[in-house]
Amino acid sequence: MEKVLTRNFGLENSHRLATYLKNKGYEAARKALTQMTPAQVIEEIKKSNLRGLGGAGFPTGMKWGFIPQANPKPKYLVVNGDEGEPGTFKDKYIFERDPHALLEGIIVTCYAIASHKAYVYVRGEYVKSMQTLQAAIDEANSSGYLGKGIMGTTFDLDVVVHPGAGAYICGEETALLESLEGKKGFPRLRPPFPAVVGLFGCPTVINNVETLACVGPIIANGGGWFAKLGSPKNGGNRLFCVSGHVNKPGVYELPNGTTLRAIIYEHAGGVPNGRKLKAVIPGGISAPVLTADEIDVKMDFDSLKSIGSMAGSGGIIVMDDTTDMVWAAMVAARFFAHESCGQCSPCREGSGWVYNNLKKLYHGGARPHDLANLPGIIGNIGGNTICAFGDAVTMSVGSYVLKFREEFENKIKERVCRI
Repeated sequence: MEKVLTRNFGLENSHRLATYLKNKGYEAARKALTQMTPAQVIEEIKKSNLRGLGGAGFPTGMKWGFIPQANPKPKYLVVNGDEGEPGTFKDKYIFERDPHALLEGIIVTCYAIASHKAYVYVRGEYVKSMQTLQAAIDEANSSGYLGKGIMGTTFDLDVVVHPGAGAYICGEETALLESLEGKKGFPRLRPPFPAVVGLFGCPTVINNVETLACVGPIIANGGGWFAKLGSPKNGGNRLFCVSGHVNKPGVYELPNGTTLRAIIYEHAGGVPNGRKLKAVIPGGISAPVLTADEIDVKMDFDSLKSIGSMAGSGGIIVMDDTTDMVWAAMVAARFFAHESCGQCSPCREGSGWVYNNLKKLYHGGARPHDLANLPGIIGNIGGNTICAFGDAVTMSVGSYVLKFREEFENKIKERVCRI
């Protein structure tokens, strides 16, 4: 399999500019700036079928095309490196092992949308990631790959690293913009969309770290090349983060469309100690859980959507047959209740109610009506909030109750205190 995102990971000093240049680094950016128009760059990204790899899966080239070039205001690129989704740790590897690949993608993207300022919003806890990225930016500035007149052209670009606010909700793109502007990370009502009214009220593109790291190879090799690596409408490879009950947890670069079964058993070494697989979260904790009978699904946005889950951030969490699914649902609900920003009452109040009900179920203090009320509480959150956080509570926790209801009913019958 051809490596795209991890092609430099195994090299000594892979985070340094000298290493990156030895492997055709910044040649794609030079090609874009000297041989292509911005419209041609966008068209190549559209051909690649590159989709947003932060979770939403929106076509990247289409997003770039929404920027109104006639608008006289400055244009901005905001890079979402908040990575607060439990089970997800791929952006960290790009920051620390190949930051120049990200910077090259930023250069090409900014050229395509006529932006001269990019902000990289990095999860606040990722101290080493920020330090490594800043060192790469300093190298690029001093060598003419960033700053004034990049690579001898008339194109200028300034890249700024911004530490995150320590809140999961700031991974939502409009909450991220609010945080970047120095305000509380509350999601914005849309429309207007960030492409028209984004950072500081200006046209803005927001892309995930992994998405932008794919841009350089696409420009270097062509959109058609990248599209063929993946599955229909899901171009290229992506990074899958595998954790939980597997023999070889880690980050795996694989083509979009690789089956979940292959990822777990062929790449991650299967379930330890001869245990049976019970459940899998396929795209970070906000993705609806899958049973062991559903793992022949292809891991791309469309295939997972067709069976009621989502590819999300590519965070695969594997659970064997020792896992208490009521406990798993309670842990997910506790996270959501803690991370709700509190702006919308259905989410602010409802996520807490869901967690309290599940806590009662797990600790043996629930009655039949507590379980009976749970679907109604969950159902009144999704679709009634400004952002998709409420939908995540609904889809994620609701899937545990739907697919493993017998375990929830048994908790009421057993009434065993688990404090």
